[in-house]
Amino acid sequence: MSIEKLKANYPVDIRWIHFPLHPDTPAEGRSLAELFAGRDIRPIKERLQGLMKVAGLPYGDRTHTYNSRLAQELGKWADTQEGGAAIHDKLYMAYFVDNVNIADIDELVKIAELAGLDTAIARDVLENRKFKDQVDADWQRSRETGVTGVPTFYANDLMVVGCQPYETLEKFVKHLLELNRHELH
Repeated sequence: MSIEKLKANYPVDIRWIHFPLHPDTPAEGRSLAELFAGRDIRPIKERLQGLMKVAGLPYGDRTHTYNSRLAQELGKWADTQEGGAAIHDKLYMAYFVDNVNIADIDELVKIAELAGLDTAIARDVLENRKFKDQVDADWQRSRETGVTGVPTFYANDLMVVGCQPYETLEKFVKHLLELNRHELH
């Protein structure tokens, strides 16, 4: 995966900032056919599969989109836990490969368990919305920085939008490192 390769090759620190993609999606989700009503979704799915392949990511035959708000709150909490970063890959696989409803608390608790996290605490975090304010702050920051899609790679008021091949992200990181080098002198 491009991000893991970047972390291995460059001094980058990845922080997940959440973004409200289709925040009005109901808890039971929506079919992609409904989301893209009146359009042939085959080319859309093929395009996404191609982008994911270039980025080295698996992509399943998704039929639905699900509200990701609770998954974002779970991810925000997981980032505070030892080894919690693993949740992001698990959430990706659940959503994009396995077509899991990531708005369902029981499903999210299972994903937390797969990531090696405490399931009782994960359930408490989700049921009591303990990271709601932190995700609200992320959404506000996303709006303020002009994020319009996911993923967006952002640093120093520069951004790269969309699923990108490693080479594109590497150019972005090299440019940032060069900018940083000039600022230090």
